[in-house]
Amino acid sequence: MEVVLELKDADDWIYRGEGAANLVLAYSGSSPTFVGKVLRIQKAPRIESPRNGYDSEDSHSALTNDECLLWRETEDLVSAPTREIAEQLYVQHVISPLLGYDHVDAGNRVFLSKEFLKAVEKNILSQRPSQRVDAAMVNAQCDFALLMSDHSVFPYGNLKGKFCISVEIKPKCGFLPVSRFISEENDIKKSITRFEMHQSIKLHQREISEISEYNPLDLFSGSKDRMHKAIKALFVTPQNNFRVFLNGSLILGGLGGGADSTSCMIGEAFENVLNGVIQADVGQRTSNFLHLVTEAISGSGLLDQLLEVQKLDNIDIEGAIHAYYNLVCQPCIACRDLGGEKLSARYANLHSMSSDESLKIVRDYLIAATAKDLSLMISFRTREDRDVESPYNGVFLDSTNQRFEYKESFIDLDMKPLKKMELYYERDQQIVNCYSQM
Repeated sequence: MEVVLELKDADDWIYRGEGAANLVLAYSGSSPTFVGKVLRIQKAPRIESPRNGYDSEDSHSALTNDECLLWRETEDLVSAPTREIAEQLYVQHVISPLLGYDHVDAGNRVFLSKEFLKAVEKNILSQRPSQRVDAAMVNAQCDFALLMSDHSVFPYGNLKGKFCISVEIKPKCGFLPVSRFISEENDIKKSITRFEMHQSIKLHQREISEISEYNPLDLFSGSKDRMHKAIKALFVTPQNNFRVFLNGSLILGGLGGGADSTSCMIGEAFENVLNGVIQADVGQRTSNFLHLVTEAISGSGLLDQLLEVQKLDNIDIEGAIHAYYNLVCQPCIACRDLGGEKLSARYANLHSMSSDESLKIVRDYLIAATAKDLSLMISFRTREDRDVESPYNGVFLDSTNQRFEYKESFIDLDMKPLKKMELYYERDQQIVNCYSQM
């Protein structure tokens, strides 16, 4: 049955957060259709340009000819009538098989009236970070949104009055590239993570007030001690990489714009909120909670699966960009920038590849880009009777003698536009050059 949200429904949807491409609204009403759901509404940039991956003429049309070639193995995706539908099918047919159907929700489409969109935009304006407001608005030309499970809570009907506490983590890229296509000038990429280099530049440009100690290599290491170190670092400097929700309400981290650091005042407030969640004395709850998160991530093995998908980028953007220009049949800007003297046989070999080889490299790179930019949601609630059957994994927190069950989901699984390959290359060079100079 076709579901349409009208003006009268707008007040039931509250601001949950946003990324570069979408707004996320949580349902606060009583309709069984929407309880336990979030709405993912597409945004439109206020100033569109090819540099940010949008095209002002057809940013919301179906795939370009080159993208149809790129995704030709997925027939439904290529034949999608609009880009929004193509993006949903991308999650369903490309990402879900790689990350696991149990951990990915492609969502269902619901239709939106223009009056609903206008009212929602007005209602949430004061809650959105100013930089997000300046950059983008609700896309009034898109008449539908994706209705998805609210991964910050357990499915409706299973709560039974219990709390649900959820953590949202952006793991980022969990490996160092070793590609032979990385230029000698950029060798630093093989020893310093992209996250660390980017942090330094953000601090230099005053986008953040302090550098995070988080190292993605720790989180993906498989060592419980290093994983715990990573989780603690994320807690200390959440930025837009770490958020915590209690029964669906944000209790730590920023809405859409991130929160630079967890101050003493914020830390004390968070410790107090954990009362009733973690059965420990004041001053011990946060530490135990971070151990709980570590135990769940360590036990699930999901990060190993995620890392495999990230490693589909096995020649780095410095190699993949050459395959991109093969695909779009344009002169290679990367070769132009390198100059004649530096054009070794290894780059020439990339341009002598078959069309199918170039397609695979670019396709794998863009899938890996999705995997490097997604979020992992982990939701916990207490499990009092260990004999009761549950579809969820369990974890025991020794220090508090509490048993929890948890579920994990991947979110923010955007299909990256093919045009972004150029931007990825430019940004990579800028980040490495700036970090090296600093």
